[in-house]
Order: sequence, then structure tokens, then C-alpha cells
Amino acid sequence: MAWITLENLAQLVKINIDSFSRPQIIFKHSTRCSISGMIKNRLAKTEVPADVDFYYLDLINYRLISNKIAESYGIRHQSPQVLVIKIGKCAYSESHQAIYMEDILCQAK
Repeated sequence: MAWITLENLAQLVKINIDSFSRPQIIFKHSTRCSISGMIKNRLAKTEVPADVDFYYLDLINYRLISNKIAESYGIRHQSPQVLVIKIGKCAYSESHQAIYMEDILCQAK
């Protein structure tokens, strides 16, 4: 899996703009949480289609960005959490052990 590291607020603007032409996926990961690590490993085993951008956010180092995501898309912060952004809106959000790549890609279509 080729993650795009999400590490600045300017990238959120790009994600929002790009979501009008292709799905944007954000995986919010806590490096201190074993469940989050398990989900990250589960996701990493699957190839992502070329027409989807898949972002990885380290919540410990970039909590401000996570808070901005929750505020911008009107979702409650959780970890781990995945969001599918389409047409400037959060079209899908899932958290904890309910995160599966098959579901993410289905929602990204």
C-alpha cells in the first residue's frame, strides 16, 4: 500500500478539492493503540486502486489535523478511524474493528 502521509493543514484543502474528481480516503491512526496497529496492518495488505488517494494520519503527532478533520466534515473523532471524502463531504466513516478495506473501496466507488 502506498500511503500519502497527512502532516499539514494545507493537505486538507487539497483533499477537499481533489475529492471532486476522485475519492480521498483518510486513515486516522494512533501509534499507541494496539487495535489501531492491527487495523493499519490489515489495510496495508490490500492494494488500493490507482483512482483513489489514501492518506495516513499519525494522530499522536498531528492531533490538530485530526481535530480539523472532525470539525470540517462534522464527524466525531475516533481512533482508529477511516473516512471516505467525496465531493467535499464525508461520504463514509468507520472506526475500530469495523474497518475493512473491502467496505472502504465499496464506499469509494
